[in-house]
Amino acid sequence: MSESKAFISGCKGLSLSGEERSFFDAERPWGFILFGRNIGDEQQIFDLVAALRDSIGNPAAPVLIDQEGGRVQRIRPPLVQQYPNGAAIGEIYRRDAEGGLRAAWLMGRLHAFDLMRFGITVDCLPVLDVPVPGSHDVIGNRAYGHDPLSVTAIGRAMAEGLKSGGMLPVMKHMPGHGRTFVDSHHSLPVVSETFEELAKSDFLPFIAMKDEVMAMSAHMVFTAIDPDNPATTSAKVVREVIRGHIGFDGLLMSDDVSMNALAGDMSTRARNIIDAGLDLVLHCHGIMDEMKAVADVVPVLAGETLRRVRAAEASFRKPDNANEQDLRAEFNGLFATV
Repeated sequence: MSESKAFISGCKGLSLSGEERSFFDAERPWGFILFGRNIGDEQQIFDLVAALRDSIGNPAAPVLIDQEGGRVQRIRPPLVQQYPNGAAIGEIYRRDAEGGLRAAWLMGRLHAFDLMRFGITVDCLPVLDVPVPGSHDVIGNRAYGHDPLSVTAIGRAMAEGLKSGGMLPVMKHMPGHGRTFVDSHHSLPVVSETFEELAKSDFLPFIAMKDEVMAMSAHMVFTAIDPDNPATTSAKVVREVIRGHIGFDGLLMSDDVSMNALAGDMSTRARNIIDAGLDLVLHCHGIMDEMKAVADVVPVLAGETLRRVRAAEASFRKPDNANEQDLRAEFNGLFATV
């Protein structure tokens, strides 16, 4: 089996085209990501996940999804239940900390029940961003709270629930996306707070959870650290903040390379991400010309990135023997009273 390259790819539809299959076979992405456009019925999702893995000859290739709850939930009813957003978990936590942490763990564990039956093994969760008053709702009610301690506590419980079910969590959006006043899908957020202010709030959840094995970067400029480049393409932010101050030594993937917060054509963006010191480029949209541009410039996994990839792959646990019906009833009971 030839070596994997340092990117994660989406695909266009409900099944793989011949062109996609040939592309993946030749270019060997490390993993794949699913979006709403890839979701049909239960058998179709299972078959698509299997076909993605088969295209690169790796039955254990990571398959990712953004399954948070609320408005960011790629697989929806009737296939799985509709889950509450992060703010609803935070609301329980503010009234009853123990109950809130239980709700977070249960939601992570239930996501794992839902996703693992399709073969999906990585959930881009928890959201560790700490919003400030007036910030853009691109994070908004996806956040667990407005202070770093509650965000950390709930995020940790959510991650533990996922891991108990055999999945890997991806912390997002490192080193913090809470101060955005624009949507990074469309334009570039700029944060002007000092390093000291950021270190007292935004960075704290990531420091507390720095031993998790995967994280996603933020497409945001932190002017106090690097006024010229968003974190995703900033060697200084990666080196001094993410690897240095935060102390994260896990697998660092970009947020979607297609988002308009990043400058340049697709090749330039992908090259800048790798040059900044990120391990993996995430390309979500399944647009073949863009996928080819990314694959042409990303390297084969090697060195520190290969070490981090191997560490992530080795950290999957066997799911616990929890009873899904019991946990689902308990979880839904917590929200019946909200």
